Amino acid sequence: QVHLVESGGGLVQAGGSLRLSCAASGRSFSSLVMGWFRQAPGKEREIVATISRSGSWISYADSVKGRFTISRDNAENTVYLQMNSLKPEDTAVYYCAAGINWGTGVADYWGQGTQVTVSS
Repeated sequence: QVHLVESGGGLVQAGGSLRLSCAASGRSFSSLVMGWFRQAPGKEREIVATISRSGSWISYADSVKGRFTISRDNAENTVYLQMNSLKPEDTAVYYCAAGINWGTGVADYWGQGTQVTVSS
């Protein structure tokens, strides 16, 4: 079992930045592929970014490439999402996920979510 706790969400103006953090406990963090998903009102949950166990392999949704950066600290059992140049369409609940299948994008564990609101 893995317990995930997100933090760092909030309200920001368009063009601003936020940094999300996700602290993991339970199963060995370094054995898990980690990622961030988001769900906007009335829309399906979508994957935002994924990072491999070592951090060597990273993928991003096209909509956030060049603006968001995912990283992880295996010593601190934490994964981060640095979000720059935020747009109103980035407004969503952001979820940390663990145990992601790299091919399917299906995750085994989820955090409770943190709200990100970008005002125009």
